[in-house]
Amino acid sequence: MAMNIIRELPHPTEIKNAHPLSPELAAVKAARDEEVKKIFTGESDKFLLIIGPCSADNEDSVLDYITRLRAVQEKVQDKIFIIPRIYTGKPRTTGDGYKGMLHQPNPTAMPDLKSGIIAVRSLHMRALAETGFTSADEMLYPENYSYLDDLLSYIAIGARSVENQQHRLVSSGVTIPVGMKNPTGGDISVMMNSITAAQHAHAFIYRGCEVKSDGNPYAHAILRGYVNDRGQSFPNYHYEDLIRLSDTYAQKDLKNPALIVDTNHSNSGKQYNEQIRISKEILHSMRHSEDIRKLVKGLMIESYIEDGSQKIGENIYGKSITDPCLGWEKSERLICELADQL
Repeated sequence: MAMNIIRELPHPTEIKNAHPLSPELAAVKAARDEEVKKIFTGESDKFLLIIGPCSADNEDSVLDYITRLRAVQEKVQDKIFIIPRIYTGKPRTTGDGYKGMLHQPNPTAMPDLKSGIIAVRSLHMRALAETGFTSADEMLYPENYSYLDDLLSYIAIGARSVENQQHRLVSSGVTIPVGMKNPTGGDISVMMNSITAAQHAHAFIYRGCEVKSDGNPYAHAILRGYVNDRGQSFPNYHYEDLIRLSDTYAQKDLKNPALIVDTNHSNSGKQYNEQIRISKEILHSMRHSEDIRKLVKGLMIESYIEDGSQKIGENIYGKSITDPCLGWEKSERLICELADQL
């Protein structure tokens, strides 16, 4: 074979037993999960903000960042519900480059997925224990969700994964909101089909078992912009795009129509400072259309301690080693400005 088995990875039960979640922290997660679900059903009018680094590359700087975020949450808690982005698996367009903490707990060392699984669980547990935040992560590998299902309050399915059958089926068996991004080519019918699949029950194979899911009524859309056949980025967050998605939802038999707008990626052309303007434009559109106001539940923003990005090995504390992010001072100001406008 062209694949060589390095080691058999521990079962999720083994990892959870070695790194257990206390009943007190489990109760915090349960309470946060319920509040997030109420945002998607419309029972709560709070605005969801999924914000944090493009990739969680360093445990200390990520915890530093979300500790700062905790203080801001206290200021805006009446209007905004914050879920930190702690993305530990990084999809790569060509397969090359840093694939996240799951692959490389140390970005300068060789891949070690067993250590990565432990490092990822440790990071999410520390975030919950030290800040009270349950976090968001991207479901890069559906079979790995079981290592974190007792810790996460939000999952994103990336633009390169949204058409994959296993991502859709596993999402149908998840009890927390799952955001389906539009594919890189921009065809929203692919995203809508993914939402439909995730909201329905299915029988399928998962981790070597035959399973049956109940369907996930909280599966929803994420608009992140798209790239044309010439490699040029185009946004899909403008008023007309949001109305189009609202109309598309109205034609579907789907539960809890909802949208999160990703303010970076192709929506900003990876110009991270544009996230400030884009965020405010979304709120402007919400003020001018009741349909948009009901549909848009929040924003996804890439933010870290330092502006921009760096190459692996430069070792600038709190600066992204993948996509460029909005720095802390700008991020804090933006969160407060958004709260004032809601």
